[in-house]
Amino acid sequence: MDSKTLFAKAQTLMPGGVNSPLRACRYVNSEPVFIQNAKGSHLWDVEGREYVDYVLSWGPMILGHQDPAVSEAAHAAIDHGSSYGAPCYDEIALAEEISKLIPSIEMMRMVSSGTEATMSALRLARGYTGRNKLIKFIGNYHGHGDAFLAAAGSAAAVVPGTPGVPEEIIKHTLLAQYNDLDAVRAHFEASGDEIACVIVEPVAGNMGLVEPKEGFLQGLRDLCTQYGALLIFDEVITGFRVAPGGAQQRFGITPDLTTLGKIIGGGFPVGCYGGKREIMEHMAPVGGVFQAGTLSGNPVAMAAGLATLKRLQECDYAALEARTKKFTDELVSIMKEKGQSVFLVRVASAFTMYFSKIPVTNMIESGQCDGDAYATYWQQMLKQGIYLAPAGFECSFTSFAHTDEDFEKTLEAARNVKF
Repeated sequence: MDSKTLFAKAQTLMPGGVNSPLRACRYVNSEPVFIQNAKGSHLWDVEGREYVDYVLSWGPMILGHQDPAVSEAAHAAIDHGSSYGAPCYDEIALAEEISKLIPSIEMMRMVSSGTEATMSALRLARGYTGRNKLIKFIGNYHGHGDAFLAAAGSAAAVVPGTPGVPEEIIKHTLLAQYNDLDAVRAHFEASGDEIACVIVEPVAGNMGLVEPKEGFLQGLRDLCTQYGALLIFDEVITGFRVAPGGAQQRFGITPDLTTLGKIIGGGFPVGCYGGKREIMEHMAPVGGVFQAGTLSGNPVAMAAGLATLKRLQECDYAALEARTKKFTDELVSIMKEKGQSVFLVRVASAFTMYFSKIPVTNMIESGQCDGDAYATYWQQMLKQGIYLAPAGFECSFTSFAHTDEDFEKTLEAARNVKF
């Protein structure tokens, strides 16, 4: 069956025909492509059409699809069983690799998704500090846990950002614009002894890619230290993507807790939260903060993640960053030659090209971008075999599997786009 037929069938079985909302492609006025195969930097749909992939499963496939070492490790693991619900060797080996590459994670707990990781980190921060409030940033995404689904109702009020989230839960969530340190300081000055933590994407990746302004992350570190709150870095996207040691290595800032996902599973469902030993030992069974999961530390995911991190230590991050910069610089030039106002943000091998007349530093500015222009661009690139994120406020990624030929094909497709 073709994608159109499959999507029609899916809509009778799943809300919107998808298992995650963005996949419905509504932001680009289209319907989803159903994928049947992936290898290296390429995808193939159910009709056999081939695409250069810049979504990479929303970031995890930094080595490309079906990396031989990762596939071999996963196959070997599944030959011994797909799930034990009991400890296994590879969860220790993976934890050792994570701790070696990100020294701030002295102790950790494996879970099955980024959402689980952030929910658990928040519970731990509250249990450790004995406080309830948290500060999060508008436009930062930390999974779909209730406490994180909040939006600003007014300067002084916080209301549920989605039906089904009780106001009683959201009232503990304090909001600030990303990159606005003064707003964070004001929250601490008003409620410092009630704030358990600040959670932040050190490089925002869910309102498009947005870099932290000079001094922003250090300012968060200083305020948390001053008021006795924990600083949580959500590195589900940035972990092992923007540097071998994540954003905290790239920017030189040490959080109290870190959440990870995506890359550490090598394409399998996984999450992790960890940090200072003193804090993590408040988790059961050593401490009183509870969290559990049947599939936590799943042997196949642990084996794939371990193989991924070992392979990444052999990879040249600087070279991939340089190649990505050259490619994206040319992409911007092509768009500007067509009379389009674009603003590109790139950090390592992640990037977003905003159709915007102004730089994007927060959610307000991201929301002012030209969504119609992006939809036009996306549709025509897809027809030419280029698979991009189906929304202008998401990240694109390159991988160590992308070739110069991939980049040139993409640039040629961009040259053919008509607005």
